[in-house]
Amino acid sequence: MVVGNNLKLLRKHFGKSQDEVSKSLGLNRSTYSGYENAVAQPSLEIISLISEFYNISVDSILKNDFSAFNSNQWTRITNGWKSSATGSKLRILTAQVSESNDELIEMIPVKAKAGYALGYSDPEFIKELPTIRLPFLSKNRKYRTFPISGDSMPPVSDGSFVVGEFVQDWTLIRSDTPCVLVTKDEGIVFKIIENQISKDKKILLSSTNPSYKTYSVDLKDLLEIWVFRCYISMELPETILGEDDISSSIRAIQKSLFRIENKS
Repeated sequence: MVVGNNLKLLRKHFGKSQDEVSKSLGLNRSTYSGYENAVAQPSLEIISLISEFYNISVDSILKNDFSAFNSNQWTRITNGWKSSATGSKLRILTAQVSESNDELIEMIPVKAKAGYALGYSDPEFIKELPTIRLPFLSKNRKYRTFPISGDSMPPVSDGSFVVGEFVQDWTLIRSDTPCVLVTKDEGIVFKIIENQISKDKKILLSSTNPSYKTYSVDLKDLLEIWVFRCYISMELPETILGEDDISSSIRAIQKSLFRIENKS
């Protein structure tokens, strides 16, 4: 069948083995091999996972015959991740507006934090969020306020709220920028990023607290990115001379170690 052959051609085009693909999908190799050889038909759920793995649409897999593709068509498939990273593919942003049609700043309560990754594009979910006004921020940008837990990002303490500015094109975010990221697996995280989307289709996340290790998030696991603009806290942060320089040095070392570990 066309779908099975498409899966085989996709895998070969992206230089993947059946082991790599099946492990990423959480399947046995024999099960995945059966899909490629048309012994079994993959469910829509499996096809959706495959589309995320290659960062192409489900329709591309189901409605095309990849055996008839020319080099230009394969190039468009290969570069499909760019539409997701740059926001040229529709990225839904649901927001509240005032009676005068000004965008409001929604505040995500702590109780709603766990459900945000599921409800971020749901108008009913967003409509129920409380809002705040911060007149010193630009009226031409979109902001949202997120609850922060833990001690990984001092001086922003546990229980603070970070105000982030919505970013449509993720490729333009500079490395060493503090951001709130909404991910499929972890939900809301606040970290300093190293932007490797254009190079490796991933972002490295580091903390200002050197006790926390650097780790990476794949482009396909990202839902939203909000660049840090300010934070709201009930605590006065402690300042230690030279702390920022030490933290920056340790983060650089951690990133180097992370790269070395992931090359081996």
